[in-house]
Amino acid sequence: MPDPRDRADETGGHPQTDLWRPVPEPGGVPFELAGMGAAVLDPPEDEGASPAEAPDPRPPADPPQPIVRIASGQGFWGDWQEAPKLQVRSGAIDYLMLDYLAEITMSIMQKQRERSPDSGYASDFVGLMAGLAPDLLARGVRVLSNAGGVNPGGCRAALAQALSGASLPRRPRVAVVLGDDLMDRLDALLDAGHELRHMETGEPLSAVRDRVASANAYLGAEPIVRALRQDADIVITGRSTDTALTYAPMMHEFGWGPDSWDLLAAGVVAGHINECGCQASGGNTLVDWRRIDLTIPGYPIIEAKPDGTFVVTKHPGLGGRVTWATVTEQLVYEMGDPAEYITPDVIADFSTIRLQDQSNDRVRVSGVKGRPRTDKLKVSIAYRAGYKAVGTLTYAWPDAYDKAERADEILRGRLRYLELEFDEIRTEFIGAGACHGPLAGPPPDDLPEVTLRVGVRAADQNAVAAFTREIAPLILAGPPTVTGFAGGRPRVQDVMAYWPALIDRGVVERDVSVETAEL
Repeated sequence: MPDPRDRADETGGHPQTDLWRPVPEPGGVPFELAGMGAAVLDPPEDEGASPAEAPDPRPPADPPQPIVRIASGQGFWGDWQEAPKLQVRSGAIDYLMLDYLAEITMSIMQKQRERSPDSGYASDFVGLMAGLAPDLLARGVRVLSNAGGVNPGGCRAALAQALSGASLPRRPRVAVVLGDDLMDRLDALLDAGHELRHMETGEPLSAVRDRVASANAYLGAEPIVRALRQDADIVITGRSTDTALTYAPMMHEFGWGPDSWDLLAAGVVAGHINECGCQASGGNTLVDWRRIDLTIPGYPIIEAKPDGTFVVTKHPGLGGRVTWATVTEQLVYEMGDPAEYITPDVIADFSTIRLQDQSNDRVRVSGVKGRPRTDKLKVSIAYRAGYKAVGTLTYAWPDAYDKAERADEILRGRLRYLELEFDEIRTEFIGAGACHGPLAGPPPDDLPEVTLRVGVRAADQNAVAAFTREIAPLILAGPPTVTGFAGGRPRVQDVMAYWPALIDRGVVERDVSVETAEL
């Protein structure tokens, strides 16, 4: 397959696609200058008329639009901690968004809070902010993050403690957004007739109510905008949508109204590009990945304008790459119906997106259309669904695959002998087609090594614990040339299942609050 960049050279710098077509420059004029008067040639100078005698035929140039720069610093809990520091210290930005949450993350944080009431948030965020606070305040960079998890107040309290002795240009104002956590209200909601039916199966939540670990509604940008209007330097939310962390600053800075559907949809697209960190600036890309330097990568930055157009870029001098290809790959990430990307604030139509690769790590995005929001909010619910454990052993050449396959047969036979019952036993032969399954075809005979990976899941914790004791015996009572067993016995873990549901937005939004305080 030809390199898309080569195709771009052949088509005058505009790679083509059936899904998102880069917009051609009108009349060969650079897109940013078109319609602003800068592209019109000066009048001839041989007419003999002075400027006072002959009016300038050019239309007056529109004033340049203000630009707000929103930088992505984290794409998940556990992302590279140096990225936000580089975003703040390597060039001009106005906002730093830090996305920590996924569906499973909320249940993990809820379990942490059950063990310790003061926890339940992304603890990495506290140390990061403590170290960056002098730079943030000196440069005027404001931070938006959903690091609060299931305990935004606890996150702010920990940050206050971390900053208590710090020498800062001034004391930061920190806001917390509350009201997304529905755990304390869950029974009352169910009693009031909100069944919270599973969006795919239609089953009511009452079927698993006794096993629910967390329940959080996805909030939009409005409470974040409220916090910014209260002059918050740092905004800590719970289960905000990932995209709202990027378009809330646009709403605040540009005065976008709650029914500016096209503008909000453009903000959602910007947020979708920003939400996964380096994935939009060269990380995890299939296009020319060998030639992208990701040692010290630059994470994406959105340069937004009031009209909803924006440029995706990164700081010069850092690694990574921003191209039509890297942005497109991120746009289709986690995509269902591209014409109906539903958020709390707007339904964005991703099929209307137009991209223009301006080269030099700059991709312009325009043309986004949106439709009115729905009357529902999505609720992310996690519930306990039993226990699991996973064990691995590695078998070496010769006959590595055959040995691993035989070890799996022996293990399953011993589990039957012990009369252990499981909801599922899953075996993978890593290095012999585990990623592609049957599509990989039969494994070759000369594989140097194969890792046997066996996992079990069951409602009975004792059965899963018994499985963990059957891995190590295969070392001496199994096929030869085995290694990779130094990690010890597998650990029994809770299985958390996902339950997506919808709820009337008014039931949630009336209890959403913003609390801002100086630390």
